[in-house]
Amino acid sequence: MNRRADPVAAKPRKNERFTPDPARWRILIVLLTSLFMSLIGVSIVNVVLPSMQNALHATQSDIQWVLSGYALMFGVVLVSAGRAGDIMGRGGLFLIGTGIFTLSSIAAGLAPDATWLNVARFLQGLGSGLLSPQGIGMIQQYFRGAERGRAFGYLGTVVGFSVAIGPVLGGVLIHLGGPEIGWRLTFLVNVPIGIATIFLGLFWFPRPLFTAAGNATQSSSQAGSLVRALDPVGSTLLGLTVLAFLFPFMEFRSSAWTWLLLPAGLALTYIWIYWERRYARLGGSPMVDLDIFRVSSFTNGTLIMTLYFLGMTSVWVLVALYVQMGTGKTAFEAGLFGVPAALLSAYAAAWAGKRVMRYGRRIVIYGLLLALLGLALSILVAFLHEKGLVSIWWLLLTLSFVGLAQGSVISPNQALTLADVPLNYAGSSGAIMQTGQRIGTSIGIAVITAATFASLDASSSWAIAVMVGFGVVILVVFLTLLVAIKDLYDRG
Repeated sequence: MNRRADPVAAKPRKNERFTPDPARWRILIVLLTSLFMSLIGVSIVNVVLPSMQNALHATQSDIQWVLSGYALMFGVVLVSAGRAGDIMGRGGLFLIGTGIFTLSSIAAGLAPDATWLNVARFLQGLGSGLLSPQGIGMIQQYFRGAERGRAFGYLGTVVGFSVAIGPVLGGVLIHLGGPEIGWRLTFLVNVPIGIATIFLGLFWFPRPLFTAAGNATQSSSQAGSLVRALDPVGSTLLGLTVLAFLFPFMEFRSSAWTWLLLPAGLALTYIWIYWERRYARLGGSPMVDLDIFRVSSFTNGTLIMTLYFLGMTSVWVLVALYVQMGTGKTAFEAGLFGVPAALLSAYAAAWAGKRVMRYGRRIVIYGLLLALLGLALSILVAFLHEKGLVSIWWLLLTLSFVGLAQGSVISPNQALTLADVPLNYAGSSGAIMQTGQRIGTSIGIAVITAATFASLDASSSWAIAVMVGFGVVILVVFLTLLVAIKDLYDRG
């Protein structure tokens, strides 16, 4: 007989007694500090790629993998790392991930050649993939109700601030260190943050940092039980599945054979689902309890996040291309176009986090409407600029609506999506949602930029090309809005 708990039945009851941990806000400080480090490590790299290429005499493919290698490793390990944290203890794995990220930042900053740099970036992706789901899981673990919404709101504020400050900080470090040293400083700046995070975590995280894995004297049968709980076959299958879906969209210069990985990914998805169901029937603890998808708020919220990132992540890629290649602005000026939006995103995330439990999915719906408004107005600015009627700097205003949308959608959606998830699957469930983000981001950037460049080839006008790109994003965001409305009605 299968005695696994039904996720729906396992969710916290309304009358369940919960005693808040007095250290929960200090724990949140540690989580946000490390997540800030990993997030700024992504946004800061984008502006220093030319300096890296010149200093290391790297090829275009080498530089492409500075970005893709990190994202690929991050996406592959997410769910497995989340499940490992659920079983072994989240605090310890969080600090291990932070340590790997910090050490690999040193390696990247001291890289003598492009190969060394890319290996370091893969390790950075591994560290970030380890720590990120633990952060989501620990917010689930230590916060409830309105406080959980506030905690996710603070997370959204950190996301917005890191996106805003990253490109600006990268430009400052290049200016201070010069083209040879400046790009190295963008990695080494992570080191003091990582060390401080580990130091504070060792003092502030509750003991034990590990649970089942923390006992070095455990019996062989206990060790075997731990391995079975980690579901190594399921972890491997899902990692290969994510790799098959992501790789074709990251290796743009690969042969047509690479795209055969997509049907292979579908086959691996079927095999993984079959394995997880079989493993559960045999009494094992699957890496992902597929019954969790019976929780409509989780399924709808994960789909919302995937679609949102499929569309909206491309906005900033299109803006950077348009204002530099289409209007002749510098890379530093292109970075400034995103600053007001990112700061407003940080503000909106904090505002929405305090109110998400009161207004629920309505906040996400209003955020998506703001995104549609910002995109439509940005298309209008591009059209009027092409006619010579307005300055391109009007995008600062129209993209501000996109920033408000980001803060109103991402963090509130995280809180709502995970609200009914049982705590023993908090890490892996949060990682599933983040994996959807990674896959959506990779596919969206590839498809939407392809549509933009196809329009550019046909029209020889960057204004028309970016309007087409924004138009595709609008269609994706509209689909996201429909899912959000469906979830609102599902909740009654």
